[in-house]
Order: sequence, then C-alpha cells, then structure tokens
Amino acid sequence: MSAFLADLLNAGHLLTRLPLPAADPRRPFARSARAYPLVGLGVGALAALAFAVFDGLGLGGWPAALLTLAASLLLTGALHEDGLADVADGFGGGRDREQKLAILRDSRIGSYGVAALVLSLGLRGAALVALAAEGGAGLAAGGLIAAHALSRGLLPVLMVYQPLARRDGLAAGAGQPQGLDVWTALAIGALVAWAALSFGAALLALLLGLVAVFLLGRLAERQIGGYTGDVCGALQQTLEILVLLIAVALA
Repeated sequence: MSAFLADLLNAGHLLTRLPLPAADPRRPFARSARAYPLVGLGVGALAALAFAVFDGLGLGGWPAALLTLAASLLLTGALHEDGLADVADGFGGGRDREQKLAILRDSRIGSYGVAALVLSLGLRGAALVALAAEGGAGLAAGGLIAAHALSRGLLPVLMVYQPLARRDGLAAGAGQPQGLDVWTALAIGALVAWAALSFGAALLALLLGLVAVFLLGRLAERQIGGYTGDVCGALQQTLEILVLLIAVALA
C-alpha cells in the first residue's frame, strides 16, 4: 500500500498542479503509470464538483461547461492541452522529423495548435451541455469522471508499445511502464468508467480508445519515430473527447 501511495503521489505530481506531499524518491518513477487513472479520477471528481456548483448557481448550459473546463485546466496546468497544440503544430507544419521535434519543443503556438485547442474545448463543452440537458448534473459528472480516468488509464498502453522519439524530455523522465502496471492502469480506468457511466459505455469507450491509441501511436511513429510527452498529451485529449462523445451518444 505504501508503494502504491508513492506511485500515486508521483503520478499526481506529473499530471497535475495540485500541492501534493512529496513521494518516496527511491520509487522508480515508471511505476507511477499504474496510478494514472486514479489521478484522472481525482481530476474528474473535482471537475464534476465544479460543474455541480456552477449549475447549482443557475448558470447552466455553456457557462457552466466552460467554467468547468477552466477549472480542469487549472488543476492540470493545461498540460495535455499544451501537448495537443504542439502535436498539431508539429505534425501539421513540420517538413521532416527534426523540424517536427523542434516545433514540439517550441513554446509558441501556431494556427494548427489554435484550431486543435478550439476544437477540443468546443467538443468537450458541447458534450457537457448535452449530458446535462439529457440527465442533469449527475450525468455530466459521470461523463467527466469516466473521461478523465479512462483517458489516463490508456496512456501506458501507448508508452509500452511505442518507442521513445528522443531520450530526453518529459516522456523520457516519466519512464516506460512494464507489464502488470499497464494492465493495472487499464483495469482501473475501465472500472471507473463502468461505475461512472454504464458497462456498455465503458466497454465501447475502452475498445474505441484502444483503436485511438493504436492509430495515434502509428501516426507518431511515422512522423517522429515514436512518442513524446506532447504525444501523450494529445492522446489524452483525444480519448477524453471520445469518452464524452460516447456518453452523449448512449445517453
């Protein structure tokens, strides 16, 4: 239990901006991957609480949805959104592998990145509005929790079957998970999605999520030779959108 708690704290430090206690520095950082979906569960629960507060204040609809997304951005430091924008700029505007990798490290954002962020925020906001209209704040909360947990539970799958595109950076520092830790993360993410939505929604999200992992992984391998932290961020955003849209479709 103490080892898992240390992994959870390491995962929390990596994926959020929450003021968490320091973890045991002797723990291999790669082991923290098994706790990614629990960090997502925490972020999703706090986002769901924010939505309930904004909805309870009578804001409803788009104002509540957008303010909830703003709250989640504060919780994570827009880590995954930054990765999505960088990947869109790099893959869309780079001429070769070296230039694509250089763009991924560039803090500036281009037109591809802006378009990707607008689409991501717009789709997630629209999904929350639709879920709240169909089932109230409770269904929107379930969608948020499932999307945040399962999207992070699927990240280790990409990290274990794709090579690193470079030997430095955030992804290299996080390490590559192995065997049981990948299955643990996947199982936790799927179970949380099942509890938050339904068995059918969780199963469909898991299957389509694995397809998305494979497709984005193959794209990243062809573009830059493997994955980076930015690719993981782009994948998380893609999966979060996917889970929310599935929740809407099955609502």
